[in-house]
Amino acid sequence: MHCCQYYHATGDGDPAFTVDVPQFTFGAGCLAECGAHAKTLGLRRVGLFTDARVARLPSIETVKRSLRDAGIDFAVYDEVRVEPTDESLQAAAKFAAEGKFEGFVSIGGGSVIDTCKAANLYSTYPADFLTYVNAPIGGGQPVPGPLKPHIACPTTSGTGSECTGISIFDLLSMKAKTGLMSRHMIPTLALVDPLVTKSLPRTVVAASGFDAMSHALESLTARSHATRSRSGIASQRPMNQGANMWSDMGAREALRLIGRHLVHAVNDPSDEEARANMMYAAMVAGMTFSNAGCHLPHGMSYAVSGLVREFRAPDYPPNEPIVPHGMSVMLNAPAVYRFTAPACADRHLEGAQCLGADVRGATPADAGEILAQHLIGMMQATDFPGGLEYVGYSERDVDALTDGAYPQQRVIKNAPRDVSKDDLRGIFRNAMRYW
Repeated sequence: MHCCQYYHATGDGDPAFTVDVPQFTFGAGCLAECGAHAKTLGLRRVGLFTDARVARLPSIETVKRSLRDAGIDFAVYDEVRVEPTDESLQAAAKFAAEGKFEGFVSIGGGSVIDTCKAANLYSTYPADFLTYVNAPIGGGQPVPGPLKPHIACPTTSGTGSECTGISIFDLLSMKAKTGLMSRHMIPTLALVDPLVTKSLPRTVVAASGFDAMSHALESLTARSHATRSRSGIASQRPMNQGANMWSDMGAREALRLIGRHLVHAVNDPSDEEARANMMYAAMVAGMTFSNAGCHLPHGMSYAVSGLVREFRAPDYPPNEPIVPHGMSVMLNAPAVYRFTAPACADRHLEGAQCLGADVRGATPADAGEILAQHLIGMMQATDFPGGLEYVGYSERDVDALTDGAYPQQRVIKNAPRDVSKDDLRGIFRNAMRYW
């Protein structure tokens, strides 16, 4: 029995849901606790994962000093790629296997944390790379058992990777993103220190912030868990099981904070309150989508990132084309919600209201447009690209984008409406230009 009509049991649907809540510490200065936590976990030698940019920041020195003070030996891997690939994950896994570590620490954005998860997995349970990759692209084999301890220290306010069992990467042979997923991949502990966001440039804050917003909004509007077929074995209920009462709670809180603070965090780097609240909201949104799952904006984003030709996002590494993950997600979002709103208009209106939109007098028929227009306003307020055309795509690319996104059925099927290939083409067309 559920208190919300959205979750009424439907025939063969699953009336129950499972919640995975990771351990975390949140607060200014908590990075300095890393060594003490590693010692408590019984670690004597760890692999410290980061990237070339973070390796030059004070936050990495804080973590190193903390490990040294706790008497913990470590080796640094600073070759993590922004937007990881299957090749970069395999290189990281080789380092992890050769290092004979008892556990891992990651400090950086989602790319660093995701890379560390994959390195932990493949160094603990070696296998052909596609073995654990999400089906139907990979073998979709379950992770055999627990991994080594992993302390995740995020330095961006968006991915929520410190709280999820998901690792996303570019599969170079397909020119599209896919991922690895397991409860065993959830970091043992997250140390979420809002002080690290002081040095983040505005495009990074915007892209990662919109990613967090998308995690929460997609979770709130996802297909109900009660419509998902029951697992034959209760312990095999998927992590991304559809919207549920617990994920609704997290989504609402994350959206409320993001609606209040995202624009300020992007436009005023001195607004420490805004940036700290975005860091907390991103963590909450991470736990939320880890349990409910994302849907179309993320499913479509993988093709947008993977097929990029010449666009180079400001404030990101300039040496190669890149549409950052959060940007590729957000560029699809207004068009998606215009499409999905008829399936659960009340949830689209609630999402808009949590973000700060005026929904007084709105009818269900207004839901998609109200939410889409509010998202577009936030994009304009942060100088975000106004659609796929702004990052180099055109009508000529619709078929390629559709072909790249359609295999992402794990997330696409979590949308509240069934989505055909023709539907997907139409959404991509509608995402080309918003203003």
